[in-house]
Amino acid sequence: MKISACMITFNNARTVERALASVKPWADEIVVVDSYSTDETPSIVRRYTENFEQRAWPGFRDQYNYCISKARNEWVIFIDADEVISRELAQEIMARLDGDAGSYHGYIAHRRTFYLGRWIMHGGWVPDCEIRLFKKSAGAFEGGLHANVKVRGPVGELKAFYQHFNYRDIADQIDTINRYSATAAQDMFSEGRRFHFHDLILRPPIRFIKEYFFKRGCLDGMPGLVIACSTMYYVFIKYAKLWELEKGLKG
Repeated sequence: MKISACMITFNNARTVERALASVKPWADEIVVVDSYSTDETPSIVRRYTENFEQRAWPGFRDQYNYCISKARNEWVIFIDADEVISRELAQEIMARLDGDAGSYHGYIAHRRTFYLGRWIMHGGWVPDCEIRLFKKSAGAFEGGLHANVKVRGPVGELKAFYQHFNYRDIADQIDTINRYSATAAQDMFSEGRRFHFHDLILRPPIRFIKEYFFKRGCLDGMPGLVIACSTMYYVFIKYAKLWELEKGLKG
């Protein structure tokens, strides 16, 4: 089976080469759509593929689906610019597509994240799995901020992990939380959801307790504590920004 590896980028010079190198040996083509990066991302990408295009940012779902639409092959695998397809997963993909003989229209893949010097094995980031390999004619991204692939038809599951190298440091994580929380608040506001004071008071500590204690984030040491605290902060600031939008205070 020929596979197209698809990726969207924006200022990913720190991680994008490792991501591209992980699919270059076995993907039949690499398709990248960039949102006018201002760093070295475009020059790095062009070393790996000619299928490179720059396009204004329309939102996650639309950019994902546009990128997929540019793929020549029926089977596509989507990889973010801070991810790596492990050798074990690549081998499993080839074996399954050959051995399953078209029994499935898509495959769920499991992701493991490297954060603050260690692999995260517990807490809110585990388990982390979604459909990443699928037939273009049977699947597409749906949703808003956290858009993911929905497939019409049977879905299989891969066992090997792909790897995620998300944040350079805690400051980088806080910057990301600021951007994502603004998008999440705007999505909620557009959907007609409204701010309630108890969301700001109750949801953040409940999220911390759930991830740090019940999902055993405490077993990941200091990184586990940072993840639980940062998630609590994300929930708090998301609802605070929803309140800000309701009151017309933004800007």
